[in-house]
Amino acid sequence: MANAHNSGRRRYTRYTGGPDPLAPPADLTGALGEIADDVMAGYSPEQALREYLRRAGLDDLMAEISEQRRDILSRYNLGQTLQDVQKLLKEAVLAERGQLARDVVMDDTDRALREMQLDNLPSTPAAAVNELSNYDWQSTDAREKFDQIKDLLGREFLDQRFAGMKEALENATDEDRAAVSEMIQDLNNLLGKHRRGQDTEQDFRDFMSKWGHQFPENPQNIDELIAQLAKRSAAAQRMLNSMTEEQRRELMELSAQAFGSQELMNQLTELDMNLRGIRPDLDWNGSESFDGDQGLGLGDGTGAIQDLGNLDRLSEQIDRANPADIDLDELKRMLGDEASVSAQRLAEIERALRDSGLLRKKPDGSLQLSPQAMRKLGKSLLQDASDQLTARAGRREAHLAGQAGEPTGASKPWEFGDTQSWDTTRTITNAIQRTISEGGRTDQGVGIHVNDIEVVETEARARSAVVLLVDTSFSMAAEGRWVPMKRTALALHHLISTRFRGDELALISFGRYAMNMDIEELTAMPPVHQQGTNLHHGLMLADQFFTKHANMRPNLLIVTDGEPTAHLEEWGEAWFDWPTHPVTLNKTVTELDRVTKRGTRTTFFRLGDDPGLVAFLNDLADRVDGTVVAPDLDELGSAVVGEYLRFRGRMQ
Repeated sequence: MANAHNSGRRRYTRYTGGPDPLAPPADLTGALGEIADDVMAGYSPEQALREYLRRAGLDDLMAEISEQRRDILSRYNLGQTLQDVQKLLKEAVLAERGQLARDVVMDDTDRALREMQLDNLPSTPAAAVNELSNYDWQSTDAREKFDQIKDLLGREFLDQRFAGMKEALENATDEDRAAVSEMIQDLNNLLGKHRRGQDTEQDFRDFMSKWGHQFPENPQNIDELIAQLAKRSAAAQRMLNSMTEEQRRELMELSAQAFGSQELMNQLTELDMNLRGIRPDLDWNGSESFDGDQGLGLGDGTGAIQDLGNLDRLSEQIDRANPADIDLDELKRMLGDEASVSAQRLAEIERALRDSGLLRKKPDGSLQLSPQAMRKLGKSLLQDASDQLTARAGRREAHLAGQAGEPTGASKPWEFGDTQSWDTTRTITNAIQRTISEGGRTDQGVGIHVNDIEVVETEARARSAVVLLVDTSFSMAAEGRWVPMKRTALALHHLISTRFRGDELALISFGRYAMNMDIEELTAMPPVHQQGTNLHHGLMLADQFFTKHANMRPNLLIVTDGEPTAHLEEWGEAWFDWPTHPVTLNKTVTELDRVTKRGTRTTFFRLGDDPGLVAFLNDLADRVDGTVVAPDLDELGSAVVGEYLRFRGRMQ
């Protein structure tokens, strides 16, 4: 179908807006951060990727499609062919009346009968045209106008099934129209054989050799030919369904006048039946609600319906949030170059994310964040925590800058969390080399950047066993604390796994039950709609971990937003009650005493200001000589990391 549809002086064109094609693609680090936030909020990695792509541009494309759809329906109506017929009919009758009035040699009785027939024409255009189909026109101009009605109808009905026929057959000869009729007959024969399973490849080649010039899309086989024709035919039926009952009745009555013969409509009806029989899967029964002021003829109306269908298909493709599935050529044709460029950019982002190794497929085909992604995220979150710690004057204790162990004789680039002394020689050498590579002059002094710094690599003199107990009761998600909790765990995990590899870390979640989790499991854990804060069970698992690492210094970090409301019975079932039951409180305190009697350093991170929670945690901290920290949510990560680093500093 052409990029515009002509209907008299009107022109039906497409919207060409869209996102800026020159907009830079999103960086993968930023994309990963957004995806990870959604994963930590409870989305699967696949869903998180889809949501990111929607935010990055798919939603904008969807909005453009909706705007284009509304524009078509609100701008146009489907009554132009009937209006054109009525206009030509009035012109023909007016010209005939003028001729009758001027004809002085006409018999008065004949004149009176003709004028009476014209005066008593039916009110509807279809009935009037049918009544005048055998009228002996006296006016040459009137006869031409009436013949134009037949020609218009023939070309419009053809244009419904074959886009461009209306213009192609304008001023056509009888031979041209006969050739079209022959083409449709040959096409029906081919489709009939196909429906019966009797067609061959040679049949298709013979048809295209004879009539290929009528099909500019150049189908390569009969299936492509059928797809092209059936989509147009189905759109023509949906266009008729979208008309009023009166409009449909008028067109049916006028169809017999197409080219002055019923034969054309018989051929087109047979064509529609063949196509519908071959492609019943297409939408033949839908309709649309046009309410605009600009009229569209049958061919242009069918084109508009096709475009609405194309927009719907694009909408479905975009809704699946897989840019690789979007028909870029169709998107470009419907919405313009900018939309196609935007979709292509999103497809490249998705492909880059999948190819980067940040996302990987599990055996079941679903996506998960890769270890590389976890390291990248952990590093970024740890840097955020570092920035917050650095911004708080006086919060980092001076002795943390000291040496953390015995030198190994090697050096390494400084990273956040390193407490070793600088390797001065390597640091200055790095600064000189960087200055020269950047075109600077060393005779004017050398500035040291953070990336130049190398520190003395050491072996830790002391090792710690760290337990991070994180509350995973439903209130954590309901109060917006779910993601900050996970980000905190990621930051601490990255710090210990990359800077203090001699330490051991256990991540333990506690909701109705407690469980040991690896960082990937905790990061992907969705909010559980289950009541219960079983700190008792969490402390039991912490004690088991400390027992396993009895030669290490124990450090217990507890993040919670509620008092304990569950405990573990001897037979392994969780017992829940709210508010806190005395039995639950007793079991929790007893287990805390067991964990801390080995000299465990305990810090409670309180999320929330409930007076009961404040009093409860203060009492627990006093009991075990621990600490309560009440950070803002956005400072939870730095608070936990800071407490861990302070603990390590005291170990040296």
